[in-house]
Amino acid sequence: MRALTVEPGSPGTARLDDVPEPVPDGRRLLVQSVSMGVCGTDRDIVEGRYGSPRPGHARLVLGHELLGRVLHAPDGSKHAPGDLVAGIVRRPDPMPCPACAVGEWDMCQNGRYTEHGIKERDGFLAERLLLEDDELVAIPPALGERGVLLEPASVVAKAWDHIDHIGARAAWSPKRVLVTGAGPVGLLAALLATQRGYEVHVLDLVEHGRKPDLVRALGAQYHRGGMADACPAADVIVECTGASEVVLEAMACTSPAGIVCLTGLSSGSRRVDLDAGALIRSIVLENDVVFGSVNANRRHYESAARSLTSADPTWLDGLITRRVPLSSWGDAFTAKPTDVKIVVDV
Repeated sequence: MRALTVEPGSPGTARLDDVPEPVPDGRRLLVQSVSMGVCGTDRDIVEGRYGSPRPGHARLVLGHELLGRVLHAPDGSKHAPGDLVAGIVRRPDPMPCPACAVGEWDMCQNGRYTEHGIKERDGFLAERLLLEDDELVAIPPALGERGVLLEPASVVAKAWDHIDHIGARAAWSPKRVLVTGAGPVGLLAALLATQRGYEVHVLDLVEHGRKPDLVRALGAQYHRGGMADACPAADVIVECTGASEVVLEAMACTSPAGIVCLTGLSSGSRRVDLDAGALIRSIVLENDVVFGSVNANRRHYESAARSLTSADPTWLDGLITRRVPLSSWGDAFTAKPTDVKIVVDV
């Protein structure tokens, strides 16, 4: 069968390989890969920026945004043949640490977790897979093949879960939310914000096209230009670009007791002049919170599934701008200005 593999740390080594078929063992589920979302993490691994294979192996199977269909399930499984499922990316460390021990592997404290298609565990971009029951999340039938969006939506569901918990530290009635970046994560962050009833603003670079249309279809406001002009004194900012200058501006642009959630990763290649003293005074004197959020645990996947199922299916369809067959996988790793979400059909 076919699988997309790469030698981590070595750009130009990604290729479609012929790998052995998985052999059912009576314990794990046999899953057919239906489709796979592609994100910046996948592109970074292909370009050699990071990633690590299984111990003792030179190559890593790519892919962590799985939509699959169960082909065979052992007795006692929570899933049945024909069910659509998504794969959970991160797996707990073997010790486990206190967080992993209670199913919060997204908050692993010793760094010994593994991640499908990223860190020391093969990914999902193979035609068929053997997976444990607890590595899979059921896709609601009403969501169907739009469930390929579940993994990025789970990241956003976690971000909002933590925002809600931080906000509960005091009497706080947020009204205005600013999302920076209108990629898939930013648009899904805006979706969940509108579902919470907030006044939502989205800031991005493009002037026309699908991204502004998708924002307005949510009933949110789309902006270009400066953050202070787009949404001065936002109660919550969900930062999805990772651009250093945008991150720093976000930290200075909230209302008193505001919350900034950082979900984007910076390349670290750009230096920015900063009045650190003024920024620190602002954060301290206004009781602001800035925190980072990455990955998700099972409850976030399940929360994301509920949010996606209650969303307008036509709007979700609009997030997927290109579908690429596995045989043409390279096209999926070359982003175009008009892209929002690219999916590889396996």
